[in-house]
Parts: sequence; C-alpha cells; structure tokens
Amino acid sequence: MFELPGLAELTERAHVVSLPMRVKFRGVEHREALLLEGPAGWGEFSPFLEYAPAETSSWLAAAIEAAWWGYPEPVREEIPVNATLPAVGPERVAQVLSNYDAVHTIKVKVAEQGQDLAQDVARVAEVRRLFPDAHIRIDANAGWTFDEATLALEALAGFGLQYAEQPVASIEDLSRLRKHVQAQELGVLIAADESVRKEEDPLAVARAGAADLIVIKAQPLGGVRRALEIVAQAGLPAVVSSALDTSVGLRQGAALAAALPELPYACGLATGSLLVEDVTTARFLAVGGALRLRNIAADPDLLRAQAVDPERRRWWMSRLRASHQVLSDKAATAGR
Repeated sequence: MFELPGLAELTERAHVVSLPMRVKFRGVEHREALLLEGPAGWGEFSPFLEYAPAETSSWLAAAIEAAWWGYPEPVREEIPVNATLPAVGPERVAQVLSNYDAVHTIKVKVAEQGQDLAQDVARVAEVRRLFPDAHIRIDANAGWTFDEATLALEALAGFGLQYAEQPVASIEDLSRLRKHVQAQELGVLIAADESVRKEEDPLAVARAGAADLIVIKAQPLGGVRRALEIVAQAGLPAVVSSALDTSVGLRQGAALAAALPELPYACGLATGSLLVEDVTTARFLAVGGALRLRNIAADPDLLRAQAVDPERRRWWMSRLRASHQVLSDKAATAGR
C-alpha cells in the first residue's frame, strides 16, 4: 500500500534500547526494542528475541507504518485497559497490581512453565479476593494440553472468568475445548491470540468456529490497517493487546483500538507499568483505568541512557536487515 523505506534510511534512524522490567514476564527481565523516527513520528520494532525473519517482518511493517505513514482516523479518544498480572505467587498479587491506578479488569497469566495448576488457582483466587467486582480473564499463552486445559477451566471457572486466552496451542484443540466448555456450562469464553497472530492464515480460527473472540496486536499483525482488515473479515469481537511494548509501541496498539468500529472489552495496553524505565518522560500510562490518545515521542536523553552496547546493536541491525529483506521480497512479488 505504501512505498517501503530503504534499509539505509531505517538504519540511520534506528535506536536500540534495553529496558529493565519490574517483574519477570514471559521469561524476560530486560525488554529490548528498536525505535524508528520517521516523517510521521515514532514506530517500534520489538519482536521477541527468538522470532525468525518471516515473523519479525510483520513487526517491522507495523513500525514503518507508524513512523512513516501514521494511523487511520480514530473513532474514540479513550480506551479502557486491563491490568496485567504475571505468574507471581499470591503474596505478590497486591504489590504488582498496585502499579495500576484503577483496576476494573485483570488479565492473569497462567500455565507458566515450571508451575502447576494449584499455583494458578491460588493466584486467581487471590485476585478475586482482592477485587471481588473486577472482570478476570486468564492467559495461558498456549501452555496447556487439551486435557490440562479442561481440568484448569473446570477449576478456575468458579472465579467468574470473563474469558480464557489461548488455553491450548492448536486451532483444532481450541475448537474441541470451546465445545467442552459449552457442554459443561462453565460460562467461560474462549479467546484466540497466538492462533491469530502466529498462524499463516490469521482467519483460520474464525472459520473453524474455534473462538468466541480474538486478541489482536498491532506489531505482529503488520500494523494498524492490516489488523483492522483481519478483524473485519473474522467477524468476531476483538481485544487489542500489547507485546510488552515501550510507550511508542503502546501508542501503536492504542491507534488500533481507537480505530475499531466496536470495542466491547477492555484492552491489554497497560503493560507500560511493568517497565522500570521507558523511552519517554511522558509515559503512555493509563489514568483511571483508561488510555487517552496522544502523540508519543522518544526522548533523546533516555534513548542514550538506555542504549544497548555496540554488540547488541549490531545484532539488532542484522535483524532489521533480515526483516527488511522479507518485506522487500514481498513488495517485489506483489509488483509483478
């Protein structure tokens, strides 16, 4: 849709930072990100370190969209957001959630590697005890087998779950689990995340009837405009989430949430509070349980203070080059 900037231009405008986390999240204690300053503002390229170029190229497309082309017109200026609770012990629940100024919806991480169902139950039970009126949703990041998921949802449904996000890995198992939940009248909706953003066909889960709603992220899906197309074609309610982004990346997610025709659920865009440091002095944090749209610009002093060492920068430049090559190849193929 838009002309791809050259690699030399991207490299010249790239800043790579490492930001300490308040608590380990997805095994990450320092979040690395590459920020791009373009004609339209700032964009973020921060695929997790294990991702290969075929996947990271979509993240780069999203960063280029934000920095070079900007966002579609919003239909709302305020976005309700959930608090996010990593897989901590119940004794830490109150402390972690105290980072949020208003808690109306809480996403609880479950199925953490090395933990068991009893720990998940204890964590969710403590959240419900502390916040009896809050919406609670769980996120397993595809960490359960089908049999483990059935046991877990039967154990956790009594806490009044809003939905379970990606409890199992495959679309086939998602579909089976959704039917089981309905047959057992557990009252838990099934949400698909990885089955949308990591599948070659992001619409496969909707066609299979395997989810009640989808979770979408601007970076992994290739940008705001591409994600809007996927939601429109899926025909399912959507929740916009982040990928543990800096304030720049969270602004990309907010642009997506702001442009959706309908927004029935709080979005997972309040993860900025999990970072000790950020790339801007005016951090994109929720106020009163909501994000309010505003422009975000990285601060030069913070970019310098949080910059990675030369060896890590070279690693990220190699990653940028590989991702750009994938996008260039796709553009050449589309132009034939």
